Amino acid sequence: MPFIPHTPQEIQEMLSLLGVEQMEQLFAEIPADLFCQESFTLPAPLNEMGLTRLMRERAGQDRTMLCFAGAGAYEHHIPAAIWEIATRGEFYSAYTPYQAEASQGTLQVLYEYQSMMAALLQMEVVNASLYDGATALAEAVFMAIRSKANLPKRILLPESVHPHYRQVLHTILSGQGIEIAALPLSSHGHIDSSALAAYPAGSFAALVLAQPNFFGILEQTDQLTDWAQQQQSLVIAQVNPLSLGLLQPPGCWGSSGADIACGEGQPLGIPLSSGGPYFGFMGCKQALLRQMPGRIAGRTRDKDQAEGFVLTLQAREQHIRRAKATSNICTNQGLMTVAATLYLTLLGPSGLQQTAAACHGNTMALANRLQRIPGVRLHFDRPFFHEIVLQLPKSAPAVLAALEQQQILGGVALGPYYPGMENMLLLCATEMRTPSDIEQLATALSAILAQES
Repeated sequence: MPFIPHTPQEIQEMLSLLGVEQMEQLFAEIPADLFCQESFTLPAPLNEMGLTRLMRERAGQDRTMLCFAGAGAYEHHIPAAIWEIATRGEFYSAYTPYQAEASQGTLQVLYEYQSMMAALLQMEVVNASLYDGATALAEAVFMAIRSKANLPKRILLPESVHPHYRQVLHTILSGQGIEIAALPLSSHGHIDSSALAAYPAGSFAALVLAQPNFFGILEQTDQLTDWAQQQQSLVIAQVNPLSLGLLQPPGCWGSSGADIACGEGQPLGIPLSSGGPYFGFMGCKQALLRQMPGRIAGRTRDKDQAEGFVLTLQAREQHIRRAKATSNICTNQGLMTVAATLYLTLLGPSGLQQTAAACHGNTMALANRLQRIPGVRLHFDRPFFHEIVLQLPKSAPAVLAALEQQQILGGVALGPYYPGMENMLLLCATEMRTPSDIEQLATALSAILAQES
């Protein structure tokens, strides 16, 4: 664990050398209204032994449950070889590859990752990863706004985009003067196309399209992509990478493809791990290359014609000039992209297709089985991938709590995010779920719904 060795005396000596009396004076340039005004009641500090015991107790609270929850983080099979390789010292402790001569292995992995993701997304350029899927979407919006400086600083954001992603966008974009125009849901769980008439050509910089969307519903990406580009705007695709084993890649949407593609890479060999870390991916058309945040690894040859790998492009201002940076979220999730590279390499195109097909087949089986329970029905009647929305005759949180007592993680309650959906559950079934798993959920759910309220 990190250890901070500075004593109060050493800290005071440092402040004296700098000519200040208190640590807070070092942050005087930050406006007072930006400081948190709330007081925090923190527990007393612990020594190493006490802290170790506390963390073991917290870790012991994790339970192995039968998982039917998805909503952006999925339980997929991860071949043992992936993390056996990724946790080798050469990868596990590798730092940012500023010195190419000392980082050839890391740079080659990043290059291979970019190449495979570019093929998967059908995009011309892919960077070497971002912090996570939600912030990658925010970065894509910034790219679009910079690229369309002649248009209003407005994006169209469907309510069918993941609610956590929408919250992150509001947090990050609100201080930048970027307007977020919400596109309402239709009764079928996708974008209400009638709402598009309110946005004529030149009135917005970008349209965000999630495929599949938060409910697992497939959007009409070809028509929506062509419509947005006809309005002189960019299209930002937010996709589940595993779904691209079956679904059309964003680079092929409409007549000329989405302009930017991004998303969460967790399905590509990253365990759930109690919430992370995960990584964001991003690709774009060549014309937008200079607006892309992060870094790009490239392959070249030295003066002796020996092949080598380098950082071809990176927004250098991220390291030295914050005000001119393409991004101030500089984290590059290199270790996660190593795992994703290994995952894609081991599965290959056919393995990715088979995994996606198994997920879809299991979700179909889940939907068919649960709809045989009295009072349970599929809420949307559109094509879907990976996830479904069920309408129940009881409160969804109450049902989930009862399922949890039987060691079943039964899905995600939609009521907290969508008013009017208090009796609805979002469920998924990955390739990990077996027919007996589905039957176990169905049996438990039947018994819970049959009980008196």
